[in-house]
Amino acid sequence: MSHPSPKGNHDLDTDAAATALRIVELARNERFAEIETLFAPPLRAFASAETLRIGWVAEIGKNGPVSAIGEPTSEPVKAGLVRVSVPVTCERGAFTVVMSVDGAGMLQGLRISSASATSWAPPSYANPKMFDERDIMLGSGPLAVPGTLTLPRERGARAGVVLLSGGGPFDRDETSGANKSLKDIAWGLASRGIAVVRFDKVTYAHSQQVASMPDFTMADEYVPHAVAAVHLLQRQPSVDPARVFVLGHSMGGKVAPRVASAEASVAGLVILAGDAQPMQLAAIRIARYLAALTPGPAAEDALEAITRQAAMVDSPELSPTTPASELPFGLSGSYWLDLRGYDPVSAAATLNKPMLILQGGRDYQVTVDNDLSRWQAGVGHRPDVTIRVYDADNHLFFPGAGPSTPAEYEAAQHVDPAVVADIAGWLAPHRGKIARFVSSFKRRTR
Repeated sequence: MSHPSPKGNHDLDTDAAATALRIVELARNERFAEIETLFAPPLRAFASAETLRIGWVAEIGKNGPVSAIGEPTSEPVKAGLVRVSVPVTCERGAFTVVMSVDGAGMLQGLRISSASATSWAPPSYANPKMFDERDIMLGSGPLAVPGTLTLPRERGARAGVVLLSGGGPFDRDETSGANKSLKDIAWGLASRGIAVVRFDKVTYAHSQQVASMPDFTMADEYVPHAVAAVHLLQRQPSVDPARVFVLGHSMGGKVAPRVASAEASVAGLVILAGDAQPMQLAAIRIARYLAALTPGPAAEDALEAITRQAAMVDSPELSPTTPASELPFGLSGSYWLDLRGYDPVSAAATLNKPMLILQGGRDYQVTVDNDLSRWQAGVGHRPDVTIRVYDADNHLFFPGAGPSTPAEYEAAQHVDPAVVADIAGWLAPHRGKIARFVSSFKRRTR
């Protein structure tokens, strides 16, 4: 029996470009449900026809009707995955649709980016001459993930931090267009003498394998590799093993207490915009906020759909076999059951560890009223918990003015320097507080 020859890189690029052009044409004709049928399971975890409709309508509202669709450009991301960018010209402006297309013609990623986006450049508070970086691998077996170890050059035992990105299949830098918020933080902290590990999420590095795991949960998404990163930092000769912290952003902040519960040697937590409101309720709130920004039938349809799906999460009928298509963001029944049974504030309250909880005042995704208020009520009374609000910052801790909108994330910018400085300053005083644990701590050799 003969077997077909595998496609070469040129064939993959050509097929991916054709798929990308088709998707943009479908969007132009508002056939979003057809586009959703091409979403691979990992993309369904945080996007839907409704979210795509909202994003597209927002761009058209800002730039006017589409006047031309340009030639796609493609580049390989890894084996079997091609990133394709399709420029779209409108009557009053332009934008780019960026897609990651696999060998089966399915979308692993999709975003709409401003045509004026530029590449990432180091923030002013980072000094690359003060640290070195090297590639690492975390975990073992088929789900091991790559990452980066950033070590300051100055001598002496130092604190270390493991960075956890938000929900969705993010890379180690939490890349979003021209912005890399976790890389900002990593380089900023390393410039201040703090060792850092950041890593590609398993949903990014092994999206297809994860999609085939029906019982996959938030704990599976974060905890094993976060614990492995803690151990790796503790083995570094220049890192004080009793001063390794976990810093999580958004869903990474939500899961940070679970990481500390799984690994008792974690010295403390830094939680940036950690969501505490039940996620299905937050999804309705966010959809309502976005609908107010771009009112119309498409926004109303999206709000109606997410409200219906959120009700299924709260239903006693929710089970591991509930179809993901009936649940928010296309996450599985198992994933939602795990989320429904996890309260990050209650989990944090059981930990005898210092915490720094930071919140952007302009954040519409994780808010002062709906999320930070829960952290304040649950742990804000403790003397080892510090809570700070940055009034001008949005969800990514980018400073701005006025109501926050999705469009403001498009421009190249950096995490608020005050946030990075405050994190570094908070870590420094904990050397004495944690020193008493050093004598009972055995340096890990695994």
